[in-house]
Amino acid sequence: MLLYSKEAIDKTSEWIDGNPSAKYWLLENNFEELVLLKDAACRHTKAIESLLIKKHFILVTFVSAVWDDKKAFALLMDKKEFIWAAMANFINGDDKAAIFLKNSKLQHFAELAFKIQTKIKNEGDKGTNFFRSGPYKP
Repeated sequence: MLLYSKEAIDKTSEWIDGNPSAKYWLLENNFEELVLLKDAACRHTKAIESLLIKKHFILVTFVSAVWDDKKAFALLMDKKEFIWAAMANFINGDDKAAIFLKNSKLQHFAELAFKIQTKIKNEGDKGTNFFRSGPYKP
């Protein structure tokens, strides 16, 4: 199960908001994959490739689930990555997923999911170059 400290998740949220000191904190504490998550969430190929090369398969699967890949979501569930699955569902509009995270005392993961959702709404799928494809995020 892929679990990060509250501090690492909080710093990732700050980094997604554009705080460079959060990025440096993540890098100094060996969380390069969480730095890459910022661009991977918007389907930037280089970030996704880096995550794959460094064998951060759960994060790549999470990004795929965010973009409505049902098989990726099923894989997260099969691997018992319930937090990442709930985050993907929350990003895709499932309010019950946010309630699950909050009730499980994992509010920081819900906040990260919200930051990713907001980034996707604002930037879309800039990482892809074919007809601006991607899910609609209400």
